[in-house]
Amino acid sequence: MFFHLTELEHHAIHFDVTYAPGEIKLDDGLRQEGDLKAAGSAELLRNTLGEIRIRGRVSVTVASDCDRCLEPARVVVNGPFDLFYRPVLKTENHAEIHLEAGEIDLSFYEGDGVALQEVLREFVLLSLPMQFVCREDCEGLCPVCGTNRNNEACSCEAKPVDERWAALRNL
Repeated sequence: MFFHLTELEHHAIHFDVTYAPGEIKLDDGLRQEGDLKAAGSAELLRNTLGEIRIRGRVSVTVASDCDRCLEPARVVVNGPFDLFYRPVLKTENHAEIHLEAGEIDLSFYEGDGVALQEVLREFVLLSLPMQFVCREDCEGLCPVCGTNRNNEACSCEAKPVDERWAALRNL
Protein backbone atom coordinates (compact mmCIF):
# COMPACT_ATOMS: atom_id res chain seq x y z
CA MET A 1 0.00 0.00 0.00
CA PHE A 2 1.35 3.39 -0.99
CA PHE A 3 0.12 6.72 0.35
CA HIS A 4 0.22 9.26 -2.53
CA LEU A 5 0.37 12.95 -1.66
CA THR A 6 -2.28 13.76 -4.24
CA GLU A 7 -4.76 11.39 -2.61
CA LEU A 8 -3.87 12.52 0.91
CA GLU A 9 -4.58 16.13 -0.09
CA HIS A 10 -8.26 15.21 -0.45
CA HIS A 11 -8.81 12.91 2.54
CA ALA A 12 -7.15 10.69 5.11
CA ILE A 13 -6.55 7.08 4.08
CA HIS A 14 -7.55 4.32 6.48
CA PHE A 15 -5.90 0.93 6.31
CA ASP A 16 -6.44 -2.51 7.81
CA VAL A 17 -3.88 -4.85 6.27
CA THR A 18 -2.31 -8.24 6.85
CA TYR A 19 1.13 -9.18 5.52
CA ALA A 20 2.21 -12.81 5.33
CA PRO A 21 5.76 -13.77 6.33
CA GLY A 22 8.21 -12.65 3.66
CA GLU A 23 6.12 -9.78 2.26
CA ILE A 24 8.02 -7.28 4.40
CA LYS A 25 11.77 -7.92 4.33
CA LEU A 26 13.25 -7.73 7.83
CA ASP A 27 16.98 -7.74 8.55
CA ASP A 28 19.07 -10.87 8.08
CA GLY A 29 18.62 -13.35 10.90
CA LEU A 30 15.10 -12.13 11.73
CA ARG A 31 12.05 -14.17 10.80
CA GLN A 32 8.42 -13.09 10.85
CA GLU A 33 6.27 -15.79 12.43
CA GLY A 34 2.65 -15.58 11.44
CA ASP A 35 0.91 -12.62 9.90
CA LEU A 36 1.78 -8.99 10.53
CA LYS A 37 -1.45 -7.11 11.16
CA ALA A 38 -1.72 -3.34 11.03
CA ALA A 39 -4.63 -0.94 11.16
CA GLY A 40 -4.73 2.84 11.26
CA SER A 41 -4.74 5.93 9.08
CA ALA A 42 -2.48 8.24 7.12
CA GLU A 43 -3.13 11.94 6.72
CA LEU A 44 -1.45 14.95 5.19
CA LEU A 45 -0.94 17.56 7.87
CA ARG A 46 -2.17 20.99 6.84
CA ASN A 47 0.25 23.92 6.53
CA THR A 48 3.34 21.71 6.77
CA LEU A 49 4.56 21.57 3.15
CA GLY A 50 3.99 17.84 2.75
CA GLU A 51 4.33 16.32 6.22
CA ILE A 52 2.51 12.98 6.53
CA ARG A 53 1.30 11.49 9.80
CA ILE A 54 0.77 7.73 9.95
CA ARG A 55 -0.68 6.24 13.09
CA GLY A 56 -2.26 2.99 14.07
CA ARG A 57 -1.56 -0.33 15.72
CA VAL A 58 0.68 -3.21 14.65
CA SER A 59 0.93 -6.81 15.83
CA VAL A 60 3.56 -9.37 14.79
CA THR A 61 5.83 -12.05 16.24
CA VAL A 62 9.50 -11.89 15.23
CA ALA A 63 11.91 -14.79 15.79
CA SER A 64 15.68 -15.06 15.76
CA ASP A 65 18.38 -17.18 17.35
CA CYS A 66 18.94 -16.62 21.06
CA ASP A 67 22.06 -14.49 21.53
CA ARG A 68 23.17 -16.67 24.44
CA CYS A 69 22.38 -20.29 23.46
CA LEU A 70 21.37 -20.15 19.76
CA GLU A 71 17.95 -21.73 20.43
CA PRO A 72 14.89 -20.05 18.85
CA ALA A 73 13.84 -16.81 20.56
CA ARG A 74 10.62 -14.90 19.92
CA VAL A 75 9.56 -11.32 20.52
CA VAL A 76 5.97 -10.10 20.17
CA VAL A 77 5.59 -6.56 18.85
CA ASN A 78 2.08 -5.40 19.65
CA GLY A 79 1.35 -1.75 20.14
CA PRO A 80 0.44 1.63 18.77
CA PHE A 81 2.60 3.77 16.50
CA ASP A 82 2.42 7.45 15.61
CA LEU A 83 5.00 8.46 13.01
CA PHE A 84 5.68 11.65 11.06
CA TYR A 85 7.30 11.84 7.61
CA ARG A 86 8.59 15.00 5.99
CA PRO A 87 9.75 15.39 2.38
CA VAL A 88 13.51 15.48 1.89
CA LEU A 89 14.72 19.00 1.22
CA LYS A 90 16.99 19.29 -1.79
CA THR A 91 20.11 21.26 -0.92
CA GLU A 92 22.68 22.11 -3.55
CA ASN A 93 25.75 22.03 -1.33
CA HIS A 94 24.82 18.85 0.61
CA ALA A 95 24.81 20.82 3.85
CA GLU A 96 23.47 19.30 7.03
CA ILE A 97 19.88 20.07 7.93
CA HIS A 98 19.31 21.47 11.41
CA LEU A 99 16.52 19.78 13.37
CA GLU A 100 14.81 21.30 16.37
CA ALA A 101 14.28 19.32 19.59
CA GLY A 102 10.69 18.37 18.69
CA GLU A 103 11.73 17.10 15.24
CA ILE A 104 13.91 14.21 16.39
CA ASP A 105 11.11 11.68 15.83
CA LEU A 106 10.72 12.66 12.17
CA SER A 107 11.55 10.44 9.23
CA PHE A 108 11.96 11.64 5.68
CA TYR A 109 10.60 10.47 2.34
CA GLU A 110 11.50 11.12 -1.29
CA GLY A 111 9.10 11.21 -4.18
CA ASP A 112 5.35 11.56 -4.07
CA GLY A 113 4.47 9.55 -0.97
CA VAL A 114 5.25 6.88 1.59
CA ALA A 115 5.00 3.08 1.36
CA LEU A 116 3.20 1.44 4.30
CA GLN A 117 5.47 -1.61 4.16
CA GLU A 118 8.53 0.57 4.84
CA VAL A 119 6.75 2.36 7.69
CA LEU A 120 5.84 -0.94 9.34
CA ARG A 121 9.30 -2.42 8.76
CA GLU A 122 10.94 0.60 10.39
CA PHE A 123 8.57 0.51 13.36
CA VAL A 124 9.00 -3.23 13.95
CA LEU A 125 12.81 -3.06 13.75
CA LEU A 126 12.95 -0.14 16.18
CA SER A 127 10.62 -1.97 18.59
CA LEU A 128 12.84 -5.03 18.87
CA PRO A 129 15.18 -5.44 21.85
CA MET A 130 18.92 -5.10 21.43
CA GLN A 131 19.39 -8.72 22.46
CA PHE A 132 17.18 -11.72 21.64
CA VAL A 133 16.99 -14.28 24.45
CA CYS A 134 14.90 -17.44 24.58
CA ARG A 135 14.15 -16.76 28.25
CA GLU A 136 15.38 -14.30 30.86
CA ASP A 137 17.36 -16.88 32.84
CA CYS A 138 19.10 -18.40 29.78
CA GLU A 139 22.54 -19.64 30.82
CA GLY A 140 23.95 -19.75 27.28
CA LEU A 141 26.68 -21.94 25.86
CA CYS A 142 29.80 -23.07 27.69
CA PRO A 143 32.74 -21.07 26.31
CA VAL A 144 35.03 -24.12 26.66
CA CYS A 145 33.07 -27.11 25.29
CA GLY A 146 30.02 -25.43 23.68
CA THR A 147 27.41 -27.34 25.70
CA ASN A 148 24.03 -25.65 26.06
CA ARG A 149 23.95 -24.99 29.80
CA ASN A 150 20.14 -24.84 29.76
CA ASN A 151 19.93 -28.54 28.80
CA GLU A 152 22.80 -30.12 30.72
CA ALA A 153 25.39 -29.21 33.29
CA CYS A 154 28.95 -28.80 32.15
CA SER A 155 32.00 -29.66 34.24
CA CYS A 156 34.35 -27.32 32.41
CA GLU A 157 36.20 -24.81 34.51
CA ALA A 158 36.26 -21.52 32.66
CA LYS A 159 38.99 -19.29 33.98
CA PRO A 160 38.91 -15.88 32.42
CA VAL A 161 42.46 -14.86 31.59
CA ASP A 162 43.26 -11.21 31.32
CA GLU A 163 46.51 -10.94 29.38
CA ARG A 164 47.13 -7.44 30.68
CA TRP A 165 48.18 -9.00 34.01
CA ALA A 166 50.47 -11.66 32.46
CA ALA A 167 53.65 -9.78 33.50
CA LEU A 168 52.66 -10.00 37.18
CA ARG A 169 52.31 -13.77 36.95
CA ASN A 170 56.11 -14.09 36.68
CA LEU A 171 56.87 -12.22 39.93
